[in-house]
Order: sequence, then C-alpha cells, then structure tokens
Amino acid sequence: MARIYYGWYVVAALFVMLTVASGLAFYNLSVYMNALVVAYGFPVGAVSSATALFFVSSGFAGLLAGRLIQRFDPRWTIALGGVLGAGALLALGRVTELWQLYLVYALFGAGHACASLVPATTLVTRWFDRQRSIALSVASTGLSIGGVLLTPASAALIGNLGLEMAMPRLALLWFLGIVPVTMLVVRGRPGMTTGSGGAAAVASGWAYADAIRSRFFALVTAAWVLAMLAQVGGIAHLFNLAATRVDATVGATAVSVMASASIVGRFAGGWLLTRVDTRRFALVCLAGQSLSMLVLALVEGAPGMLLGALLFGLTVGNLLMLQPLLLAEVYGVRDYGRIFSLSQWLTTLGVASGPLLIGVLYDFQGGYVLSFLAAALASAVGWTLVMLAQLPPANADADAGVAFGESP
Repeated sequence: MARIYYGWYVVAALFVMLTVASGLAFYNLSVYMNALVVAYGFPVGAVSSATALFFVSSGFAGLLAGRLIQRFDPRWTIALGGVLGAGALLALGRVTELWQLYLVYALFGAGHACASLVPATTLVTRWFDRQRSIALSVASTGLSIGGVLLTPASAALIGNLGLEMAMPRLALLWFLGIVPVTMLVVRGRPGMTTGSGGAAAVASGWAYADAIRSRFFALVTAAWVLAMLAQVGGIAHLFNLAATRVDATVGATAVSVMASASIVGRFAGGWLLTRVDTRRFALVCLAGQSLSMLVLALVEGAPGMLLGALLFGLTVGNLLMLQPLLLAEVYGVRDYGRIFSLSQWLTTLGVASGPLLIGVLYDFQGGYVLSFLAAALASAVGWTLVMLAQLPPANADADAGVAFGESP
C-alpha cells in the first residue's frame, strides 16, 4: 500500500489554521464591531478605523512574515501568529479606551498575517508542484469554513456571555487551533521529514529583487488590487444590498449562497487548474466576477439577487488562490515567500478600500447601482491588466537554493 505523501498532512494542518484565522479574524471583525459598540459605547466610525488599522498592520506584518519564513522554519512564524493573535483577542475583552483598541487591533493584524495566507501559500508552494492547485484549494477552503462555522458560533458566544467573558475562550481557541497543530504536523520543506519521496530537487526560481521589478509582477499585483477591491467590497455590502432591494431573509440567503458557492467553486477550480492554463483561468474568473457585479448592480427581485450571489461566489475562492498560484508558477520557490508577501501587502490597498468605496458611492447615489457598477468596472480593468501580463522569460539569474524533497 502506497504511503500518503506527507505534504497532504501539511495541507490538513494549514486547513485548520486558516479555518481558525478566518473565522476568528477576517469574518469576525463585524461581530467584534457590533459588540464593542454595544458593550463600551465606542463610535462606529472609531471601530471602523480600528478595522482598517487591522488590515494595514496585517499587510506590513505580512512583509516581515515573508522574510522570517525565508530565513527560518515557518512553524516559528506561525507560532508567533498564534501567540500574538491569542493575546490580542484576550485583550479585546478588556479595552476601555480607544487608544487601547487601536493597539489591540494592530497586534491582532500582525498575528493574523503570521498565521494566514503568506505562510500557507509558501508551504504549499514548497511541498507541491504538479498538484499545487488542488493542494491550495483544499487548504484555502478553510477560509470559507471558518466564516461558515466559527463566525456564527463566536457571535452566539459573545451574545450569551458578553465580550469580556467570551474573549478568553476565543483566544484559547485561536491558540489551540494554530500553535499545536502547526508545530506538531507542519514541516517547512519535504527534506524535514522522512518518506518525502524521491530524490532531492533544488529550490530554483527568481531572485526577489528581479521578480518585483518585472512587468508581470506589477501588472498581476495591480490586477489583484482591483479584483480584491471589488470582491471584499461586494462581500461587505451583499447582505445590505439584497436586504434593501428585497428583504433581510433574501439578504441572509444571498450571503449563504455566495459562501457555499465559493467552497464549491474553489474545489472545482483546484481540479480544473490541473488541466487548464492558470492565466487563462484567471481571466475567466475575473470576467465572471465582473459579470456578477453587473448582475447585482442591475437586478431587483430575489431570483436575480440569488443568481448574482451564486455567480459571485463561484469566483471568490478561485481569485483568492489564483494570485499565489500565478506568482509561484512564474517566479518559483526560491524567494516565493517574500515575493508573495509584497504582492499581498499591495493588494491590501484594495481589501481596505473596497467596502469604503462602495459605501461612499452608496451614500452619494442613495442606492447600490453605481457602487456595484464601479465594482464591475474594477474587475474588468483587472481582467485587462492580466491580459497584458504576458509570461516573462525564464530568469537567467535563477539558481539553485536549498535542496527540497520531490513533491507530487
């Protein structure tokens, strides 16, 4: 009986890590906002500013995480994220002043960066070659599962116990779901475990300085700034869009349809990417997101809302994993962690500004037509940039790095 390739155990651990990180951080930010306003009377605008600070801190910390992963065993970086995130969640239940809230959110953003996409995509890139897209789709599905399972559960816990009593429990869940799992299971590269299969292969690829100056890096990163602006803005306002045009029940259903479709779409995309060109698939997904934003901008009734949410969901998970896949395919393993962390940091500009832009356009118009048309346009411009991003020639300066075990 053939032994299971150890990389799949790493993927399972990353799935758990991303489930916890997304469920208690990214998707839970709106839950914390409501609880902080109710419990401590903080202004909504002040908590919104703290949320923006979370994303900014996460982006900068991601750059540091990329460097740490390049130099040291990635488990230590993830463990740091587990400790920082748990400490921030514990402190969140005891803040009394706005400056304390900002400090906690900055710390929380740093912890999230060290235990999320930068280490996860770096590890998948190191462990997998031919089945990289499937491995990344499985690991990154934890992002959606966290929002589906942990966010509602933590909202109920905060509602029943209050913020001060609930946060130590969530902090413990964050720590246990990240630190022991990764320290016991994750290995930084195939050569760190027995049975990795086959002879060693070199960690070849582009040098960081050459990669970030290339035209492909600039165009793809700019495309994902726009794609994430539309995506995160659309997710943040989807419930309110459907609720204002139809009712709250349709709003909740639209969010559920979008989340479910993102899981299905990510698995389907991971399988398709073993058979089709990654760049062409990215173009299809960007076009699909633009179409879904156009549908959501113009339709009025419940069927149209749910159709738009379904189309939107099918692109959500795929676009999130296509950025690291494109960069890994072009630039290789050598300096991947640093290359992706810089691209992701720049993409944070879109993540942070998307909900704000759609909200500002909503206030300007008094409705969501202009907002979602802008999101459709942003996705279309992203499509154009990827079209222009022709694959660069192989880097002549790419040389051998650390020897890794052969991956499937």
